[in-house]
Amino acid sequence: MEKRITTPLTAEVTKDLHVGDNVLLTGVIYTGRDAAHKRLVELLEQGKELPVDLTDGIIYYVGPAPAQPGQVIGSAGPTTSYRMDAYAPALLDLGLKGMIGKGKRSAEVVESMKKNDAIYFGAIGGCGALLAKCIKKAEIVAYEDLGAEAIRRLEVEDLPLTVIIDSEGNNQYELGRKEFLAMEK
Repeated sequence: MEKRITTPLTAEVTKDLHVGDNVLLTGVIYTGRDAAHKRLVELLEQGKELPVDLTDGIIYYVGPAPAQPGQVIGSAGPTTSYRMDAYAPALLDLGLKGMIGKGKRSAEVVESMKKNDAIYFGAIGGCGALLAKCIKKAEIVAYEDLGAEAIRRLEVEDLPLTVIIDSEGNNQYELGRKEFLAMEK
């Protein structure tokens, strides 16, 4: 089922999203990869404030290519999500409600998602140039020294995503595998 959602991503919205749902996302999201996540969690451990408010927010695991003249951003395809798994539970406990990436997540992240009514969205790898067309505005808001991995505030319109893991822990990777194996019998 296709759904249109707009940020902020509240628990009320996440509870209405189910594994396999196709979503067109509009609103503000942030980018972040492992280096930025490490810094964010270090700030939390030191009792310091984060440079962005992640409450009811979404982080897109992406390190976009430089923008060409006339573009808002360069190619912006998802990166492999498990690299953020060591940091994700702390950010989910802080109020993060959505993550966008590709690939599997650890059992600890899935449990934290269930506890915090969060969602893991998949974006199609290899389609970074097409996904970039959905980004209407991009600005670096933290860790500019990280280059492509700096935290950016993105304004997106109709960013196409799929719910890979819903707030109840249902996992498309596991369900798809079971369905495939059942067809082989």
